[in-house]
Amino acid sequence: MNKYMEHIIDFKSVDKSFLSLVGGKNASLGEMLKAGIRVPHGFAVTTDSYLDFITETGIINDIYTTLSHVDPEDIKALDNASEKIRTLIIKTPMPTETQKAIEEGYEKLSEEYHDRNIPVAVRSSATAEDLPTASFAGQQDTYLWTIGIAQVIANVTRCWASLFTSRAISYRIKNHFPHQDVLISVGIQKMVCSKTSGVMFTLDPTNGDPSKVVIEGSWGFGETVVGGYVNPDKFVVDKITKEITERKISQKHIECIYDPEQDKVVHADVDEDMQLERCLNDDEVRELVRVSRIIEEHYGSPQDIEWTIDKDFSFPENIFIVQSRPETVWSQKQTTPILGGKSGFDIMVERGSQRIKIKK
Repeated sequence: MNKYMEHIIDFKSVDKSFLSLVGGKNASLGEMLKAGIRVPHGFAVTTDSYLDFITETGIINDIYTTLSHVDPEDIKALDNASEKIRTLIIKTPMPTETQKAIEEGYEKLSEEYHDRNIPVAVRSSATAEDLPTASFAGQQDTYLWTIGIAQVIANVTRCWASLFTSRAISYRIKNHFPHQDVLISVGIQKMVCSKTSGVMFTLDPTNGDPSKVVIEGSWGFGETVVGGYVNPDKFVVDKITKEITERKISQKHIECIYDPEQDKVVHADVDEDMQLERCLNDDEVRELVRVSRIIEEHYGSPQDIEWTIDKDFSFPENIFIVQSRPETVWSQKQTTPILGGKSGFDIMVERGSQRIKIKK
């Protein structure tokens, strides 16, 4: 066994049972790989690594002493505590064994893709995120297009520090999650050269109708859609008939891309002739729907999915899923009538039965 196994673990070796070791986001990536979903390869820096870091360096006492005095209603005190803890984490050197493990994992990933300094996404994966009953998603940091082991190590530390943003601290206190019970893993995943990215829901997020898949997308990386920086294109697809019932093309004025001249990810202006071009063709829409239904069936519940299309591959091998989490709004509500006293599920089943009769 690799002596660094307790510090890093390959996505292919994890599933939902590894939640406490790799967090919600990374566990989901491993789960989808096992279900045959196309996911960019990578590995997780485990929660054990984070625990080793704060205990071996001795900063654990400073962290929890600072947190014990925080009033979540006192914004200034909250910000000061957050800044103090995050600075402490970032300035504290990572234990040698953890650093060597990450170096080894990054080197193997680079060898796999024949790229010595492969660009990766470095994503936080907390143990309390992506739960059906909580909204921890998006509270911790993600760093796109990270190149070289030095930058990977630095961004892993920044992800650890993001467990203590003002928002995250306040949310845990107000929702009675003990700080010490929420740990953090970090995913290091091959970066997709995204032509188009976005999100999709395996129900209609406006009314909870489970007979629909709703896809939103825009040019470049998905951060412009997830962060609300752009009005995305929207496609609505009927699960039963497979018909695309709505195509709404918006003016997509900015895109999130890697700029090699600045050596960083930037928000850039979209060429004028591309702003009103649809970011997905019908084949891509239908393939995304097909994949979303596999994921929903695998998890057994409505999903909120992040996807991306790689400009360097041909269809359909260019479609990748980078995250799936339980849909947390309508899934927590009792199903209510939508049309004619029937729920969306009733309508979906009824229409499916009618179609079968017609075919006969």
